[in-house]
Amino acid sequence: MTKLGFQLYCARNFPPLADVLKKVAAAGYTEVEGYGGIYATMDELSLKTLRGDLDSNGLTMPTGHFGFDLLEKEPEQALLIARTLGVEGIYCPHLAPDARPTDAAGWEAFGKRLQEVSKRYVDAGYTFGWHNHDFEFKQLPDGSVPQDYVFAGGPDLKWEMDVAWVIRGGADPFAFIEKYKDRITAVHVKDIAPAGENLDEDGWADVGHGTVAWKDLLQALRATPAKHYVLEHDNPKDLDRLLTRSIQSFRAY
Repeated sequence: MTKLGFQLYCARNFPPLADVLKKVAAAGYTEVEGYGGIYATMDELSLKTLRGDLDSNGLTMPTGHFGFDLLEKEPEQALLIARTLGVEGIYCPHLAPDARPTDAAGWEAFGKRLQEVSKRYVDAGYTFGWHNHDFEFKQLPDGSVPQDYVFAGGPDLKWEMDVAWVIRGGADPFAFIEKYKDRITAVHVKDIAPAGENLDEDGWADVGHGTVAWKDLLQALRATPAKHYVLEHDNPKDLDRLLTRSIQSFRAY
């Protein structure tokens, strides 16, 4: 059975982290995904303490989000984080609005830059890829989308596919699964509430309680190399509800 992990970003509004890890483990998860807000500035001692907290709760952190600046400018710190926490897959998760290219050439150049950054991490034995939001699927004036140019510029980049953001970007997730199925090494599993609902949660929903066709999507995704499926909800009101309902739904698929 495919396991479901948990992106710790979902719990940023429910500190302390030590209590979050206990809840995650108690709900039946064995994997978490880290993000820079937790560990980007930690020293080695703090990282070892976090690793101890993971271990004591029976949790591993096989994947992590690492900001582009950290990856490009502080590779030794990024490698220290990954090595200490047991991360195997490093994913660059975002590009700030003021840093986003505005045309196809710019996006392809960004892909080339990501590819260049990736070499140090791939050479060290890590999977390295991009994690999307919706802006990569917003059409450029000619109807093409930035995601294609990122991958054209970075032919060896892997992909942590955030399916719900693909949908919010106006694209067909099944078409992109088929197009880049050999690159998909991890997946973000989250759901979109029906129009007009859950507005106080930015329109997101617990998995299985929204509009995303997860049963069919998982069937398609299981034909890819994806090893890690990670629950995410960008702004949950109730962490316990999110954890319990989402894993119940996922296990039924």
